[in-house]
Amino acid sequence: MKYNPLPKELYIRNRDKFAAKIALNSVAIFNSNDIMPTNADGTMKFRQNNDLFYLTGIDQEETILLIAPDCPNPAWREVLFLRETNEHIAVWEGHKYTKEEAEAASGIKNIQWLAAFDQIFNSVMALSKTVYLNTNEHLRAGVVVETRDARFIKTCKEKFPLHTYERSAPIMHDLRGVKEQEEINQMQIACDITEKGFRRILSFVKPGVTEYEIEAEYLHEFVRNRSKGFAYEPIIASGPSACVLHYIDNNKACNAGELLLMDVGAEYGNYNADMTRTIPVSGRFTERQRKVYDAVLRVQKEAASILRPGVSIQDYHKEVGLIMQSELLGLGLIDQTDIKNQDPNWPAYKKYFMHGTSHHLGLDVHDVGTMHFPITPGMVFTVEPGIYIPAEGFGVRLENNIVIQQEGYFDLMRNIPIEAEEIEELMNS
Repeated sequence: MKYNPLPKELYIRNRDKFAAKIALNSVAIFNSNDIMPTNADGTMKFRQNNDLFYLTGIDQEETILLIAPDCPNPAWREVLFLRETNEHIAVWEGHKYTKEEAEAASGIKNIQWLAAFDQIFNSVMALSKTVYLNTNEHLRAGVVVETRDARFIKTCKEKFPLHTYERSAPIMHDLRGVKEQEEINQMQIACDITEKGFRRILSFVKPGVTEYEIEAEYLHEFVRNRSKGFAYEPIIASGPSACVLHYIDNNKACNAGELLLMDVGAEYGNYNADMTRTIPVSGRFTERQRKVYDAVLRVQKEAASILRPGVSIQDYHKEVGLIMQSELLGLGLIDQTDIKNQDPNWPAYKKYFMHGTSHHLGLDVHDVGTMHFPITPGMVFTVEPGIYIPAEGFGVRLENNIVIQQEGYFDLMRNIPIEAEEIEELMNS
């Protein structure tokens, strides 16, 4: 692995938190992700199942975690099953965890090879009443590929039809939504790497460079700082392309006088940054561009100040909408008649700001966590308002990542330039 792993104590605490929330005499199973195929004999890069990673710190395929806190046999209360390596695997794929390395990384004492899973799991099931199984229940998930967890659910229910089955996902969403300090530290590194990439391109961008060249500059800086690369498909959108919210073609030239919207973030240790900045290709904002930019920045700052313990995300989005409405009035993009005649389910401001302002951030870029209960300290959110004006050929979005504290918030991107004057100064220095 490129990154420096977090200490095993974090994963011990995470498992203890999970175990405290499940029913008496229960067993829970978590599977790693598959290595996904491309074509012929090709494969994608492996990305660990985030729930398994959260509970173990193990970043390897074909891994199973068993948690049975009340099992009469203490050795079976936590068991980690690994793929057993051999000379062929070592030559063709490289090093895999030894049992000793897995124990040091996860804090789990009982490390077994996968061949032992069926015997141990059958024994634990005989002593358990309830089984917790894991699924991807993200609100935006579009699950079209059968996962190892899904395959395991089928075989488990066929073999043990009389057990009581429960979902692990609601518990994992609750736990993962509130970050431990070690997780925040890892996200800070991801944000710091993202900052390095952004500062690199400020001196690189000029009329005539292409979006894909800018993408390459980011990737160079990310990988050389021990990131695997982008946390998500980067959006490098010049001119009118900025009005396409998920523009990822990144294949156009950046022209003089245009704005360049960049929604990019580095990952580090499987944790993610999510930054958006909008800069003038020629190094100076026009008067109109600057007015729109400043309006978005004001909304961004006010929105961050609203996110605090006790606030619900739904109410927060409504409040930010009213702030944006005021800014759009000032820019002449909407008027009082538009507001008077608006559809309450799609307010007038949505014509120019059609997406949400914040989402959870962590092991997933759109991380799991409650969107219907009050915000609590330790949650990490993006704050990303935008104004998109296709008729004028540009859009502006600004995005930082913040940690909710008991009083106020901590900005993980506090050092990344965002004020228009600083961006212009850096681009022209």
